[in-house]
Amino acid sequence: MDPLLYLGGLVVLFLLWIKVKGLDYVIVHQRWIFVCLFLLPLSVIFDVYYYMRAWLIFKMCYAPKQHDQRVRDIQRQVNPRGGGETHICTGRPGWLTVSLRGGKYKKTNKNIMINMMDILEVDTQVVRVEPLVNMGQITALLNSLGSTLPVLPELDDLTVGGLVMGTGIESSSHIYGLFQHIRVAFELVLADGSLVHCTEEDNSDLFHAVPWSCGTLGFLVATEIKIVPARYWVRRQYEPIRGLENICRRFSEASEDKNNTFVEGLQYSLDKVVIMTGTMTDTAEPDKINRISLHYKPWFFKHVERYLTENNTAVEYIPLRHYYHRHTQSIFWELQVHTYTHTHTHTHTTKLNFICHMRRIQ
Repeated sequence: MDPLLYLGGLVVLFLLWIKVKGLDYVIVHQRWIFVCLFLLPLSVIFDVYYYMRAWLIFKMCYAPKQHDQRVRDIQRQVNPRGGGETHICTGRPGWLTVSLRGGKYKKTNKNIMINMMDILEVDTQVVRVEPLVNMGQITALLNSLGSTLPVLPELDDLTVGGLVMGTGIESSSHIYGLFQHIRVAFELVLADGSLVHCTEEDNSDLFHAVPWSCGTLGFLVATEIKIVPARYWVRRQYEPIRGLENICRRFSEASEDKNNTFVEGLQYSLDKVVIMTGTMTDTAEPDKINRISLHYKPWFFKHVERYLTENNTAVEYIPLRHYYHRHTQSIFWELQVHTYTHTHTHTHTTKLNFICHMRRIQ
């Protein structure tokens, strides 16, 4: 009984503290309490449910049967009987998005509920998915089938719809471009409720206008995306570089070498960077294997920083799915943000992936 009384006393003190300080103060200044006691357990439960749901629906081939009905439901919401003009937007709640921005427009616009989060079909060259399918869901399925997306942004919760309507970039973009460059076809419900299928040949103007449109042209209901063969391991080489000229030169060289499947740079100060190149492989040296997503492993950007501190060039082998989601854990815990000073210390670890695409379009 004593342990229960002790626990009860702590709970009472905690509630009194919240009452005195205010809930807003506790959530903002002592957020670890909220994260550990509430957010983390709820996230685990949600992820397990989401994974099991996706696995069962795909195995039972249930999603394709329901897709047409879901599309008709969206058409009915967009163009109800009686007509009328109003602004419309997706009804996806803010807590389901990656962005921290609060969408106040959702309170004044008509919300269209788009509950489409399933992988519809997979063949040897293309995967057809609904817009709320996320990157974690795609890697879990495609990697088990020996395939992957040519460009796969690394955060689990990034959705296909967001990456199509906005933009997506990854460490393979020096070869394949942005996420929008690997799409094959779109299906959209337009403002008049009509369903349109667009490809390079069919409705090509809309096909090219959808990327970066941020949902202004219609509601995405399905996307066909290219897939490529995958390997189990990524052979990853770490190379610390100092000096801006050296950084730009080495990153350009690595990006121009098409033998590098992945090219990435993590920048820790104005002139200190670790440049990483990688290739997929089916074999790995046992003493160099690093399963970076295991719970006891350091955050990836802290792991990489060690090579900069020790001024050490090294090679290791990372499972492909671990590699794809290497930044997910640290983003969940909001990284470690440093104050910007006049010594040019950067506010956070900076990825250099954008250089890959800039070089591609020049």
